Amino acid sequence: MKVLMTGNEAVARGAYEAGLTFASAYPGTPSTEILENMVQYKDKIYSEWAPNEKVALEAAIGASVAGVRSMAAMKHVGVNVAADPLFTFAYTGVTGGCVLVSADDPGMHSSQNEQDNRNYAAAARVLMLEPSDSQECKDFMKLGLELSEKFDTPVLLHMTTRVCHSKSLVELQDRVEVAAVPYEKNIAKYVATPANAKVLRVKLEERIAKMKEYAAAAIINKPEYNGSKVGVVTSGVGYQYAREVFGENASYLKLGMTWPLPIDLIKEFAKKVDDLYIVEEMDPYIERQVKEAGIKCTGKDVIPSYGELNTDIVRKAVFGTENESVSVELQAVDRPPTLCAGCPHRGFFYALSKKKDVVITGDIGCYTLGSVQPLSAMDTCFCMGGSISSGHGAATALKWSGGKEKAVAVIGDSTFFHSGINSLIDAVYNNGSSVSVILDNRITGMTGHQQNPGTGFTLMGEATTEVNIEKLCLAIGMKKENIYVVNPLRLNEVNEALDDALAKDEPTVIITRYPCILKKFSQQDKEEFDLSPKKCEVDQEACKKCRICSGVGCPAIYSGDTITIEQTSCTGCGVCAQVCPFDAIKEV
Repeated sequence: MKVLMTGNEAVARGAYEAGLTFASAYPGTPSTEILENMVQYKDKIYSEWAPNEKVALEAAIGASVAGVRSMAAMKHVGVNVAADPLFTFAYTGVTGGCVLVSADDPGMHSSQNEQDNRNYAAAARVLMLEPSDSQECKDFMKLGLELSEKFDTPVLLHMTTRVCHSKSLVELQDRVEVAAVPYEKNIAKYVATPANAKVLRVKLEERIAKMKEYAAAAIINKPEYNGSKVGVVTSGVGYQYAREVFGENASYLKLGMTWPLPIDLIKEFAKKVDDLYIVEEMDPYIERQVKEAGIKCTGKDVIPSYGELNTDIVRKAVFGTENESVSVELQAVDRPPTLCAGCPHRGFFYALSKKKDVVITGDIGCYTLGSVQPLSAMDTCFCMGGSISSGHGAATALKWSGGKEKAVAVIGDSTFFHSGINSLIDAVYNNGSSVSVILDNRITGMTGHQQNPGTGFTLMGEATTEVNIEKLCLAIGMKKENIYVVNPLRLNEVNEALDDALAKDEPTVIITRYPCILKKFSQQDKEEFDLSPKKCEVDQEACKKCRICSGVGCPAIYSGDTITIEQTSCTGCGVCAQVCPFDAIKEV
């Protein structure tokens, strides 16, 4: 049977068909749906959300060592977090097959950078596969597990946003059960002390030599000949773009396995064409190796080395032509991203934006939108978990240099569990003076409401222990009087906590606790918070059109000739009513 699937859905299906037993991930666009779709196979596959990507890969490694097929999935920047175990895992090899899925984000649709993780395969020396459509996502996931066991290596399955989220037909097959390998102690293989690692390093080179032989003859590295004038070497979604642009006027060498790269195969292909093009997204990963082999080609000298490719970009780069387009006078209204109407973070960011002489270090999450106007309440954003440690560094530097500013670090609950805990330990241990704010909206909001260690439920829907953030802060040494728990929609609570914390010369924590307005509320949420439906509206007679309410940045507030609140968007959070100096906004 054939069904329409996204690449992410197909990866999950491939894992199921291949007899996978264990899957772990940390949610991150464009990879999130892989594990979300794995849950439908929970009678055969155990799957979980890990607190971060390093933990996810380490858990998959443990499952592999224990003898079953396993996988970990993450977005490209997540592999940075998981790189430590990955490089050593390449040395030790596997017992059960293990695949690491890296979902890159060319064009930075939802990421802080667009690094090309194909470079990780070469640096870590792990076999890499690159699917170009959903059928290959399923097939390559299965092949990856087989090759992992065949060559005793972890396998990197490299995907990009367009492959992850585009849909194409996939032929489904039955699951093939793969028996677990009985566990046997193997200290020389799995205990990577220097003495053992030196031996493993030699064995790694021997495995690489075998992988190179396989790459040269692998059927997933296939030439498609359509004459000898133009040849295109490509991989992943680049193949789809090249096929649409060059059509039948070019021959193609489609590479499904790109580390080790089959250089001899490329040389053979290059000899049969007059002009050779390399079509690939982001880095000149293939092109660099091709040129190092002495093969003349055209690549990044015409095709952009950054941003997501598409057929229009490739066509203009190669042929200098563009598709016909139609211009219209009507222009779309600019709609910059903003915090949702009713977002519990809005009240906190509004209050914070009014504080003077404050450096605000931010983190990765939907709350990063607190940086945009009119709130403009975030000064930095680098990586997951980095806000608290950056805030501690900034506070210490300002203190030592005589600066008058205070530092406030802002982090979400899921991000705090991801890697913010270590940063807070740093601030406490080193007697810092920063204010750390943990925005607990009771769910992982930025990637679509996945469970996390603070929600009380697992990926598979089972009730579990809920991490208590306040008690965790106490456990790492925070003073009880320096921990504040507030409702972020009550501005008086937020202001009081901020003023008190900013006045202290020691580490403090503010926990803002209120569920995301888009969350499917649990019974616990309903018992703990007032979630009854409300609306706010403007009393036009009392309104002085001062537009102070517009400063909260709520998309439900319309500021024209009159100030109105769009009722289908309003959730009645009441932040606008609290900032109105004329009591002109009423709850209805």
